[in-house]
Amino acid sequence: MKQVLLVFFGGGFGSAARFLLGKLWNNPESGFPYGTFAANVMGSFFIGIILGLAAKNETLTQSQTLLLATGFCGGFTTFSTFAYENHIFLKQGDLMTFALYTVASFVTAFLAVFLGIYLSRAL
Repeated sequence: MKQVLLVFFGGGFGSAARFLLGKLWNNPESGFPYGTFAANVMGSFFIGIILGLAAKNETLTQSQTLLLATGFCGGFTTFSTFAYENHIFLKQGDLMTFALYTVASFVTAFLAVFLGIYLSRAL
């Protein structure tokens, strides 16, 4: 039960942080979801650091990892919103933005995870 509560609280904070980031950075004029993009990249970076630290000499406990990686990062990042935003681009016939957003999101998020893991090893 403790594990479920850790994920629950971490996910709640992560979701609230993503909501606020989206309110601040998603641009209704251009239609580009900067907030979602930033949340997914930052969350990927955070999870790289968190899981890198967890693997490094057990720097983080299992409870801390559940709270931060599974909970916070799971709530902060959002594949479903990313997929919906891409649906909107396709529906509007905006293939260039669809392609740019999709490729940039995947490449940048993967690089952010790798950078986070690399930096956690250097700490």
